[in-house]
Amino acid sequence: MEQTITEILFEKAKEARTYAYTPYSHYQVGAALLCADGRIYTGCNIENAGHTPASCAERTAFFKAVSEGVRDFVAIAVVAGPEGGELVWTAPCGVCRQVMMEFCDYEEFQIYLGTGASDCRCFRLRELLPHGFGPKNLDF
Repeated sequence: MEQTITEILFEKAKEARTYAYTPYSHYQVGAALLCADGRIYTGCNIENAGHTPASCAERTAFFKAVSEGVRDFVAIAVVAGPEGGELVWTAPCGVCRQVMMEFCDYEEFQIYLGTGASDCRCFRLRELLPHGFGPKNLDF
């Protein structure tokens, strides 16, 4: 049986999570970002003793894609949980939501949250960032 795109995204997000660098929080996050052309970029959270230089999994995936010239995104799947523990539902932080606002269609971009394709819910960016501020707000 062929996998659905949601199954593929969660599989890749779970794999990315295994690369997380979390010596402080021990909370690992993985993300898989689907581009309009079908490519998938993954990311994991990367902590830093200084905290501020840390990067969330979602931003890592976005920045990898953007640094390679990709600017058209369809969906992202996010998985998370304590190191060595079961996955738990986790939503993107505010900074990650703002990055999504910068690069994604506010009404259409899909954010899959859950522990896998059979235990997830899809949100639109507008649902997770109501009254968001983005590039269109700066069109004068």
